[in-house]
This record gives sequence, C-alpha cells and structure tokens, in this order.
Amino acid sequence: MTVATSLLLAGCATESTTSGAGGAEQEADAASTEDTGSEDTQSADPAETTSAEEPEDDEGESEAAPTVEASGPSPRLAVTYDGGVMVLDAMSLEVEGEMKAEGFVRLNPAGGGRHLFLSEGDAFRLLDAGTWSEPHGNHHHSYTTAPQLTDLTADGSHPGHVVRHGGATALYFDGAGRIDMLDPAELDASAGELPVTESVEVQDPHHGVAVLLEDGSLLQTVGTEDERTGAMVTGPDGEQVAMTDECPGVHGETVAEGEAVVLGCEDGPVVFADGSFSKVEAPDDYARTGNVAGSEESHVVLGDYKVDEDAELERPERVALIDTDTAQMQLVDLGTSYSFRSLARGPEGEALVLGTDGELHVIDPESGEITEEIPVVQEWEEPMEWQQPRPTLFTMGQFAYVTEPASSEIHIVDLATMAVIDSATVPHAPNEISGVTGDVEAGHAGEGEDHEGEDHEDHDHEGEDS
Repeated sequence: MTVATSLLLAGCATESTTSGAGGAEQEADAASTEDTGSEDTQSADPAETTSAEEPEDDEGESEAAPTVEASGPSPRLAVTYDGGVMVLDAMSLEVEGEMKAEGFVRLNPAGGGRHLFLSEGDAFRLLDAGTWSEPHGNHHHSYTTAPQLTDLTADGSHPGHVVRHGGATALYFDGAGRIDMLDPAELDASAGELPVTESVEVQDPHHGVAVLLEDGSLLQTVGTEDERTGAMVTGPDGEQVAMTDECPGVHGETVAEGEAVVLGCEDGPVVFADGSFSKVEAPDDYARTGNVAGSEESHVVLGDYKVDEDAELERPERVALIDTDTAQMQLVDLGTSYSFRSLARGPEGEALVLGTDGELHVIDPESGEITEEIPVVQEWEEPMEWQQPRPTLFTMGQFAYVTEPASSEIHIVDLATMAVIDSATVPHAPNEISGVTGDVEAGHAGEGEDHEGEDHEDHDHEGEDS
C-alpha cells in the first residue's frame, strides 16, 4: 500500500453500521441467529489468538499484550470465516489476530470506536478490536493492542439485531423477548460485566428490532413468533406515543437525516418522523423491503425490493430509494442482481450497491441516477443458503471494503476517487465484515470537538422468516 493511501485511510473518522452488514448498520448486520442452534455453537477461548500471541512468564502465566501509542486513530476490520474471526488493520489489511469460534457466528458493531459483538449460540459476546483513542485537552491520544474475544456476554435466547443510536446500543433477543440497552462508551474488556443500563421486556417474543431515539423514546417492532405486524413508540415514561399496524412482516431498520426511522415491510416501508408513522406506497401488491441502509447525510434511505412472494430465493435487480420527507419511493433498475449484504452508504450519503456483475454501483439518492460503476470483484452468484459466504460490502469513512470469498481477498475502494486502491489475500475465505474506527468513543469527546453521528443499516435474508 502506498504512503498516500495509508494517510487517506488514517483520516477515517465515521463508520457506516450494521444492525446492523453494514457500517456498516451496520447493521452491520445484525440479523437474527435463530437458524443457528446453540448446541452447534461453541464459545471461543479468548486465549486462542493465533497471531499477536501473548508471551508467557517464567511461571507459565500469560502476560498482558503490550499497548502501543499510535500517531492517530487506527481503524480495524473484523472478518468472520469458517472457524473464527480475524481482525485486520484497515490501512494495510494485515492480520492483527485470529480468534477461534465454532459454528456460524455473526458480527455486530457495538457502538463507539473499539468494540464489536459476536453473536454465537444464545449470547452476544464482546470482541475488543484493540484500537482506541482517548481525549486529552484539545487533542487525542491513540493506542493499539492485540485484539481479543472476551468472556463478556449478554445472554438470552436467539440474539438478533443490534442497533446503535441515541447514545445507546440496543441488543434484541428474539427468543427471550428482551431488549438490553447498554452504554457503548462504558464498554471495557477488562470489566466484570457489560454496561447494561436497562432491560425491556417485549410483550410477545418475535424476530424484532428496537431503536432508542435521542429524546429517550423507544421504537420497537410489534408481532408474535408467527406474525409481525408493525411497530410502536413509547416515551421515556413508558407511555405509548405512536403505533402502526401497516407493516406486515416488519424487518429492517435504519435511521436517516433528521432522525427519521425507516422500517421494511412486505407492502412498502413505513417511516417514523416528527412523532408519527407514515406508510410508503409501493407499485406492487407484494413489495418486500427487508434490508435498509440509511445515512445521517441524506433524507433518502436505500432498500432492497422484492416482488416474488413464492420464490425460494429471489435475486432482485431493482433497489428502492425511500424519501423520508415525502414518504415516497423511487425504484432504480441496476441491470444486475445483488444480495442482502450488498447495500451501504458513502460519506456524502451516496447509495452503494454491490452487484453480482462484480461492480460497485454508486447511485445519487436524490435523482436515482447511477453515477459510477466500479469493477471490484469477479462476477458471482448469490448462494442459496444465506449463511454461505458471498461478496460483501462494508463502508467506513470514505472507504468501501469488499470481500471476495472465492479468492480469499479483500478490496478497498476509495469513494473520493471511485477507484480500487488496494487488495490483499487473507488467510481464510471471508464471510461477514465490519469494523471500528479507533477514534474517540461516543460520550468521550472533548470540548469543542465535532464527531459526526453513525449511519445505520440492517440486513435480512431469505429463509429466516419462513
């Protein structure tokens, strides 16, 4: 990698989240693990880190990994593979550590600049990426250390979506019917427990999602194990302030400019803004949106768009642009299909879609015009099983990261120049990808500092809701 590229990457200070895919929101994504039984998933040993190994003293006890001060924030990537998770330097794509985890695991950004959650079995487990910054007067000090998969877990049946917003991270347990709210600024791998500030019981357990809004209100989906119908918002006092039952099959959440929240439905999305819900009319009777990607730089949300209710796996070629100001939808024909891990947003709110033609399609969210088509990977086909690896898109700052499992590569696209600037082969075929900025975590910013809010995205997949 060139010095210029490294300097550009060092400047990344915002992340697109996967609730979170994908921020990014990514999330990424934080779709349900209900198809992975806990009996098939074994917890990883935090000591089993195959690179950046900890030395042992004369008595055989492990010593703490050294902490190194860096010249600035050091963004890192987390990438799952069959057998574990890798943590990579986002500037050089060098592997900083590998941690074993049996079974299929999911990646969920935890909020802030250092941690992620690994969904395994019936728990969210904290992954310390080993990069962070601390405020010091009018500047920051940045540090790195070896990443570790900690023993800190939030336990509950069928851990599902993770959403970061409103200064909190919401962990949703589909089977337990519980929402755990935690303070991401207080996450500490050396602590004895996670900083859970509140647990909310859901009326009927279902595959759902929750978002804490800036005013302390809580938006959550409504449904049962058999049917999901809509969403409601309760105020800080617990009293209901808004409700909608116009969202059959509700799935997918994202936050756009002005804190407008979009939820995916089977007949057109719904928008929550200015204290009320609005229904977005779709041109087809069955018009399913289950993956949405928003940006605080844009009032338009990017979503997938499926119209075949009976398909075992629909490979759509159109995406939806949902205007949260007008509650209207515009469809864009890409001329190629894409998967649930193909949607993201750029630093200026650009709508990004990774097509099966191998190109990254850049869409102007206002006009719907496809402004760039950047060749990144070889042509590919979405696998029938949603857990199987496929090229995946994740954005952080001005850079898009694209995995290519067939060649065990990761590619970096500079969204400022719209060009691939680096590629690297990694030790394992990559599956899910997410990342952290290594910047000052939310709630720890010094006086007079400006930190942009996080984007949010959410992922869905065929077969999960059947």
